[in-house]
Amino acid sequence: MYFRYSSRSMVKLWVLLCLGIVHARKNVLFLVSDDMRPNIGAYDGPDYPSPVHPKMHTPNLDALAARSLLLKRAYVSVALCSPSRTALLTSRRPETSHIWCIGPYFRQYGGNFTTLPEYFKQNGYRTIGMGKIFHPGSSSGGDDPVSWTDPYTHADDDYIKADNVLIEAVSEERAKARPLQDQLLAEYAIQAIKEVAPKGKSGEKPFFLAVGFRKPHITWNFPARFKEYYPLESLRLPPNYYAPVGIPEIAWHSFVNLTIFKDMQPYHVADTGHINFTFPDQITLEMRQAYYSCISYIDYELGRVIAELDNQGLTNNTIISFWGDHGWHLGENGEWEKMTNFEAATHAPMMIHVPGVTDHGVVTEKITEFVDLYPTLVEAAGLPKLDMCPPNSQNVSLCTEGTSMVPLMTNPTLDDWKNVAFSEYSRVGNGIETDSVIGYSMRTEEYRYTEWVNFTAMPIYKPLWDQQLGAELYDHMKDPEENYNRVDDPAYKDLRVELSRNLRLGWRGVIPHRRV
Repeated sequence: MYFRYSSRSMVKLWVLLCLGIVHARKNVLFLVSDDMRPNIGAYDGPDYPSPVHPKMHTPNLDALAARSLLLKRAYVSVALCSPSRTALLTSRRPETSHIWCIGPYFRQYGGNFTTLPEYFKQNGYRTIGMGKIFHPGSSSGGDDPVSWTDPYTHADDDYIKADNVLIEAVSEERAKARPLQDQLLAEYAIQAIKEVAPKGKSGEKPFFLAVGFRKPHITWNFPARFKEYYPLESLRLPPNYYAPVGIPEIAWHSFVNLTIFKDMQPYHVADTGHINFTFPDQITLEMRQAYYSCISYIDYELGRVIAELDNQGLTNNTIISFWGDHGWHLGENGEWEKMTNFEAATHAPMMIHVPGVTDHGVVTEKITEFVDLYPTLVEAAGLPKLDMCPPNSQNVSLCTEGTSMVPLMTNPTLDDWKNVAFSEYSRVGNGIETDSVIGYSMRTEEYRYTEWVNFTAMPIYKPLWDQQLGAELYDHMKDPEENYNRVDDPAYKDLRVELSRNLRLGWRGVIPHRRV
């Protein structure tokens, strides 16, 4: 429904704008994709997830990247939906949010933190959420209602329950009769843009519209036409379809749950998901084809949503951010899914278009983290900047544990910038109510270093560094695919000591601080 307002009110607003009494703030279109690793054409090169992929068909994301700050090396806090999204949307790392798994709600276990959309809401924005932004259900208290000015919107998936298959190329006729979930979501987003456009364009009521697409999360149902971009004969098996040499057992994620679907049950055997189990070649290629097809499908739907901004005359005053909530293994390192600390799981796509600032495209190879997006969007939109969180900030509602990336928009090779990203993953327990084992991982310019240690849960929340169950050290200069764990190699002894010290210091000890 379009808004109507009188000519008198429009004249008054125009006068106020001209006098500088009212400052028109930029709108925000906040786009998310689930389980999407950076298999996007714009990432082609050394930052691509694997060196043997065919050319990806992602024209809309490539076009957005060409007018954005493209973060080639952005890393998540946890390679799992709920904790990754919690970190980004609160700008608090797991040590503060106390969220390492799906189920617990950060407001219950971490603190009553002001979320990203909530902060825009507090600053006069209309905040609208749809699809998967927070992890739905108990993980967010039902999509974190306090964050939104409007009732939250979901699109149903009629395919997953009815068909129960992992891979499903849906015919055009069937998709018309039973629209796919992300087709519906794109339509909802387009209608929302039409509704908010008049006041968003005039500056009378800026908007923060968050649209969370589900694919390429399993199950992989998608319009069949997208398979045409990825003929099976053009695909290849992962070059490292085996576990890293010397991997500690605790670092391994079992992916046996992939075989619960009807079309995957023939591959449910005694050692499915074990270290160095591999699916047969044919189904491996079919799974990779389905994942790529889902990315191209989401690229198409994203393109429809972005195009509506232009249709409504909003292109020049709307920030567009896009990110995937974590990476995904497609057989690399012998792994599938996420839930590891490997590069394939922790490296994810992120780009930010700011009208008048990034229009000609800015590419940075600087290491960035998902906790950095919150302060970046705040600064880019002209809202009051956030202060850095103090230690033990559970009782501080508004602050950041990230760094605004706005300086990279004008200087993508900035010297005074972090050169380390921190990720972690909880095994055995959940790290909240029950003791756990957590793998703390640190990605530097040249290495990935991880220690798996026992962890004491609430109310202490403390890693027991002297109780180590395994460690990993991958040399990305020699081994970018992380095929060889060099933690016990004598040639890396001194380096391991240095990396271990920095890992235990944590982000506060090694990342340059600036007021954000």
